[in-house]
Amino acid sequence: MQTVIDERQQQYTAPAHKPGYEICKRIFDVVMSVLALILLSPLFLITAITIRLQDGGKAIYSQVRLTKGGKEFRMYKFRSMRVDAEDLLDTLMDENEMDGPTFKMKDDPRITPVGRFIRKTSIDELPQLINIIKGDMSIIGPRPPLPREVEQYTPYQMHRLDV
Repeated sequence: MQTVIDERQQQYTAPAHKPGYEICKRIFDVVMSVLALILLSPLFLITAITIRLQDGGKAIYSQVRLTKGGKEFRMYKFRSMRVDAEDLLDTLMDENEMDGPTFKMKDDPRITPVGRFIRKTSIDELPQLINIIKGDMSIIGPRPPLPREVEQYTPYQMHRLDV
């Protein structure tokens, strides 16, 4: 899989950024993420407890995603789906409502009741603040794609990995 991604990356050239811009952006990302984590810590606690009480599974879900340059990292989210959601994905592929590499289903049966609420309010995305502090992501930028999505990218779409 990594070979396919490497070959596609050779088909384009990433734009150059000025070092000052990169440093300012990184400082902004870290400061804002730390402040948000402090202010939202009660919400983190309530959400984690609610998810655990629902089915006993882990509250935080992690998934391999690709960041700038196609580097792999583990992205964190509050778990909004059943514990066995990844195993059920293959059985639902015929229900995919999207064209291309992304899977999307309006009434996905894998989503839990708590999961519907935290997705609707975007609370499920808050643990990504940890990824931002670690330098895997930025506050402003595209959603990091799954490796299986990048395998299907066109050379033009590979530019998403520049950010």
